[in-house]
Amino acid sequence: MDAVRLIAAGRHALAQSVTTGDTVAEAWQAQALAQAIGSWLAVTGPPELRTEARGLGEAGGRGCGVLDRQALGMDGKAEASPRSQQLSGVADIRQALLGMAALLGEVGIALVSVACATDDEGLYWHCIEAIDAADESSDRVRAILRRLTDRERGSTSGAARDSTAGAS
Repeated sequence: MDAVRLIAAGRHALAQSVTTGDTVAEAWQAQALAQAIGSWLAVTGPPELRTEARGLGEAGGRGCGVLDRQALGMDGKAEASPRSQQLSGVADIRQALLGMAALLGEVGIALVSVACATDDEGLYWHCIEAIDAADESSDRVRAILRRLTDRERGSTSGAARDSTAGAS
C-alpha cells in the first residue's frame, strides 16, 4: 500500500483511539511507519535525500523502542503486525512527508493528553519519552522536506539557466 494511504489510515486510527492503550498503540504504529518510510527512501529514494531518510528510519526505530507495548502491558492493544509492513512504496514523496509530519504532530498531542491524564508514573515517563521521539522523527521529516525543496529549486533554476543559455 502506498505511504500516503497508510498515513491516512494511521491518522484515522489515532483519531478513533478511545483508550490509553489504543493511543499508545497508535503512537507506536506511527513510529513504525516513520521508520519504514525513512528506510524505503534511504534505499530507493532520490540520492540527495538518502542521508536524511536514513536518519528518519533510525529515529522511527528509536520511537518504537520507547513505546515498548509489552512492557506497558498493552501488547494486545494493536494489530498483531505493524501497519507499516503493508508499505509498498512512496509514490508522492512530498505528500507522504507532509502527511507523516501531520501524523507525528497528532501523535505528540495525543501522548500529551495521555501523560496529563495518567496517575501511573511509568506510563507518564514513557509518554514523555515517546513525545520526544515523535518530535525527533518530525524534525527528520522536516529536514527531508527542506532537502526536497532545495532539490526542486535546483532543478527549476537549472532548467531556467538552460533555457536562457539557449536563447542567447
